[in-house]
Amino acid sequence: MEFSVNQIAQMCNGIVEGDGEMKINTIAKIEEGHPGAISFLANPKYTHYIYTTGSSAVLVSNDFVPEQPVTTTLIRVADPYATVAHLLTTVQQMTTPQVKGIEQPCHIAEGVVVDDESYIGAFAYIGRGVKLGRGVKIYPQVYVGDGCSVGDGTILYSGVKVYHGCTIGNNCILHSGVVIGADGFGFAPTAEGYDKIPQIGNVAIADNVEIGANTTVDRAMMGSTRIEKGVKLDNLIQIAHNCRVGSNTVMASQAGVAGSTKVGSWCMIGGQVGLAGHITVGDGAQIAAQSGTAKSVEPGARLFGSPAMDLKAYGRQAVSIKRLPDLIKRVEALENKMKENK
Repeated sequence: MEFSVNQIAQMCNGIVEGDGEMKINTIAKIEEGHPGAISFLANPKYTHYIYTTGSSAVLVSNDFVPEQPVTTTLIRVADPYATVAHLLTTVQQMTTPQVKGIEQPCHIAEGVVVDDESYIGAFAYIGRGVKLGRGVKIYPQVYVGDGCSVGDGTILYSGVKVYHGCTIGNNCILHSGVVIGADGFGFAPTAEGYDKIPQIGNVAIADNVEIGANTTVDRAMMGSTRIEKGVKLDNLIQIAHNCRVGSNTVMASQAGVAGSTKVGSWCMIGGQVGLAGHITVGDGAQIAAQSGTAKSVEPGARLFGSPAMDLKAYGRQAVSIKRLPDLIKRVEALENKMKENK
């Protein structure tokens, strides 16, 4: 598939500086550019590559001012990163094969309705009372338990497991290995050991949610574990029972959220962050990678460290720690001087 630079600029409301008739047939990183490719410059750390890139065109921001001559064609846009995301989506829609129909062997319980635009892959299992929306894509070896619902346009990639009674909204994407609705980690200590506490709730996932490979969302003990609209979860994340992740929150790989914790809307949770149970993270909070949070977080807070603290306070503390060796030497010198003066 091939487009001219002018056609791409028209797609993204961009302004061309250079050869608008240049043909583009792929997208490449700016440092790995080659003829026929389009790249983008969104991070200032990569600016030096624009003077040497082999790409035929580069998306840049409207306010970009080159410090050296640029040989590649520029397309000026309001937001290069958002623009390349839009272009990638367009290319994916135009090039991805549209699968539909029912492959055999698979199991679809009696009474489950599969519309003509949907796809059920081989060895998939669809349980009793399952409600499937229009145009769902259920890839091979997916398990959807009894009484679940899957909304319009949702994609369940190979190996996804959705336990009984869970609900998934419209236009969601669940990647391979995701497990929705396994039992929450609940046990009551007794003299003989630990008695399992039945987990009779479910998981409710709203619209436009994407969940990365091998992420798990446990069912509630009572009620629902909730993943709200627009949430994006990376690979290898654990969301425990009775948690709520608010709308449009993003969470990076290996984060863990303990039981009954409520994460607000528009939060950013870094990789390997640990959130203790029964706390609240306010709307818009940002928690940096590998931070450990044992108490509730105010809306808009920016935290780092373990235990997590205000980002600016952590920075000041880090600077002070670097100065400790010199401070120790100064204190020792003062002590020696005081001993000499006695």
